[in-house]
Amino acid sequence: MRSAQVYRWQIPMDAGVVLRDRRLKTRDGLYVCLREGEREGWGEISPLPGFSQETWEEAQSVLLAWVNNWLAGDCELPQMPSVAFGVSCALAELADTLPQAANYRAAPLCNGDPDDLILKLADMPGEKVAKVKVGLYEAVRDGMVVNLLLEAIPDLHLRLDANRAWTPLKGQQFAKYVNPDYRHRIAFLEEPCKTRDDSRAFVRETGIAIAWDESLREPDFAFVAEEGVRAVVIKPTLTGSLEKVREQVQAAHALGLTAVISSSIESSLGLTQL
Repeated sequence: MRSAQVYRWQIPMDAGVVLRDRRLKTRDGLYVCLREGEREGWGEISPLPGFSQETWEEAQSVLLAWVNNWLAGDCELPQMPSVAFGVSCALAELADTLPQAANYRAAPLCNGDPDDLILKLADMPGEKVAKVKVGLYEAVRDGMVVNLLLEAIPDLHLRLDANRAWTPLKGQQFAKYVNPDYRHRIAFLEEPCKTRDDSRAFVRETGIAIAWDESLREPDFAFVAEEGVRAVVIKPTLTGSLEKVREQVQAAHALGLTAVISSSIESSLGLTQL
């Protein structure tokens, strides 16, 4: 006997989060709970404004239609990425195939006053790896802040994310203020420029490794080994089902690339399943 429930939720963002020039005051999404006999599975569907193609209202319509089909015995996954991810997580929990624990390393997102960041990062236990958003301010300022952090903490490695914010000139301005002796401690810079060709040129000109993020969701993207490309950043909520996420991870590992599973600001349920 199958049953299902769908819940809508909204979580206020304390300070507000800026995503592509828009401030996110609340995080909105849906939970789906699937039950079959004594078993149950939960999934989160929370499209990310400014990044997901679908709104949560559109996701809700697709989810409700899928739930009705599932209750009737149809298990085919929906195509909409956020719904496919949440539903596949719920089905995996239902089948007890979602791992109970994971082996991963988290890279905390750091922002705020550079002097405060230095104190915070210097006290970080174990391997010091942190993520810093760049591209929100002037490229010169970003370069100076990154250089300051790397200079102050000799064992620090940074993952940077520009979200395609820079023109080639701004990318050069950033790199100009990062000491070449420190650049190898930039693990990678996610999508520095607006186009992949400009990002490839950034690698050649600066020696700073990059990672693909938005590119993975473009129809012409292919997994190939490229000079200076060190990682791919996979956001399951924007990607689709667990199976599609696994396929991308395997394709990356086959090329010797690091596969980073990244949050799309999910709730605690989604973050736990990630």
